[in-house]
Amino acid sequence: MKRFTSSLLLAAVVFAGLPLQAQQTPPVWQPHPDALERQDVPHGTVEDQPVWESKIFADTTREWSIYVPAQYKAGTPAALMVFQDGKGYRDPKGRWRVPVVFDNLIARGDMPVTIAVFLNPGLFKPEPGAQPAPGAKPRSNRSFEYDSLGDRYARFLLEELLPEVEKRYTLSKDPEQRAICGASSGGICAFTAAWEHPESFRKVLSTIGSFTNIRGGNVYPSLIRKTEQKPLRVYLADTSGDVDNQFGSWPLANKLMAAALKHMGYDTRFDWAEGYAHSSDHGGALFPDALKWLWRGDKHQFAADVKGELKGDMTILRQLVPGENWQVVADNLGFADAPCPDAQGNFYFSDMKAPAVYKVSAADGKKTELVKESVSGLKFGPDGLLYGCQGAKSRVISIDPKTGEIKEVASGVKPNDLAVSSDGFIYITETGQQKITRIHSKTGEVAVVDTGIGGPNGIALSSDGGTLAVSDYKGEHVWTFRVNADATLDAKMPTMTLRLPIDPKGEFKQAEPPPYAAASKGDGMAVDKSGRYYVTSALGVQIFDPTGRHCGVLAKPNEAKPLTSCTLAGANHEYLYVTNGDTVFRRKLKVD
Repeated sequence: MKRFTSSLLLAAVVFAGLPLQAQQTPPVWQPHPDALERQDVPHGTVEDQPVWESKIFADTTREWSIYVPAQYKAGTPAALMVFQDGKGYRDPKGRWRVPVVFDNLIARGDMPVTIAVFLNPGLFKPEPGAQPAPGAKPRSNRSFEYDSLGDRYARFLLEELLPEVEKRYTLSKDPEQRAICGASSGGICAFTAAWEHPESFRKVLSTIGSFTNIRGGNVYPSLIRKTEQKPLRVYLADTSGDVDNQFGSWPLANKLMAAALKHMGYDTRFDWAEGYAHSSDHGGALFPDALKWLWRGDKHQFAADVKGELKGDMTILRQLVPGENWQVVADNLGFADAPCPDAQGNFYFSDMKAPAVYKVSAADGKKTELVKESVSGLKFGPDGLLYGCQGAKSRVISIDPKTGEIKEVASGVKPNDLAVSSDGFIYITETGQQKITRIHSKTGEVAVVDTGIGGPNGIALSSDGGTLAVSDYKGEHVWTFRVNADATLDAKMPTMTLRLPIDPKGEFKQAEPPPYAAASKGDGMAVDKSGRYYVTSALGVQIFDPTGRHCGVLAKPNEAKPLTSCTLAGANHEYLYVTNGDTVFRRKLKVD
């Protein structure tokens, strides 16, 4: 972004309703003492690299360079920090002076031995046969790369650039030893990379970050408040004199980011000043102190700020148990699905490739095999039998958990998942046929009770049995129905809206929401004793309160594997169990 003139800055301040102190003249810029070159410390080197031609950002090339500290030893893993708009950061006489600051802080032990990667935005190559006008500059891909949400830029780093660096230097694989930095659009870019891949970057330094609606980045404060905390340390800085234009207010956007991170208990710091402009003056003056804070050695304990929450709010913060995370229940499976509890909290699931149905004791965690069958949905009925879906065999079966006896309940159906009512009616989703079917567990009578949902998948009954909820694998809603006394359904409504993943192949247009995938991949469901709905999806376990309001998202235990279903089991039914590819996980939650 360009520097504001004084008249434009004043207009922006008045328009935003910001304090008049924003008009003040900023102090004369002086480099931080740690940004002054010292002869008594070892000096690292900055190495220019061959121009990089990207595959992920097709038809672009970019300049880049690497800073190697004098203390680096071949074969010993070094920390990493990646800088967007790298040319400005590497200048030893500029506002940031990264090589000088790194030399001083590394020598003093205020940060680890760290290799820096300086990346410029991509520039489009000329069209074949084109003759650019004299003095014409190549078209930049900066806004698309930096302002777009999703993991495309992070994949560019992780799949293209950093493997090239690792051919010559040993980089730490510990995400706590990996940081990423940027200003303006580079600031939101740095945050997005860590947000999407916290297993690769845990430290973020953003100044005058463009968390505005350039390409949908204004959604971040809301996403942060509705997503389980990620293990990130985030430094933000901005000023009252920052930009206010058609895309939004940079000062207000950064305040919203800082407030959201604080509310969710993140390890975060926000440095604010009156005046200045959209420039590197403020951030550059604070840069050495920001690095010392970012690389400090103490461990952060999440401490969420819930003072502003209303009494009836079922927020995700109120469900998380400090210190509790996902634990492995069963692993090295073929494909886990059909999680289910009994009244005592014992846990049941199917390994569809074994095939087998297992019981895991709530008392001691012992796993025993019940039957050698593959089922994709499993629930207890009021008669004490387990009912299971076998789409490959076009039937629903019952399993006696005491004897292992198997009986066919209904045939000629293609069940995916099921729910069983207190009076013995089985509701199944037939995903491929786009219908919900009701089966009488005693007579085997089959009746279609709904059609039209694009991909009906997960299904669950409310605790009182009066509401049936069905997730749409191909859409964005969980649909609810009223269950009548005669077991018919009506009052069909798209009550719960699932958060959709970013479409990595979508078009990130200016001043528009980011492109979302059409399908949430809404899958298996569960309901807890307080009436919350838990829905597995592409993004993780999405939680809704009994009225259908979105409470938040729990991340997948294993991001690389599909999340197929969930249930509440264990002591007091306060453990959320999920089937995640070849592994079953659980974590303790507050469910009252």
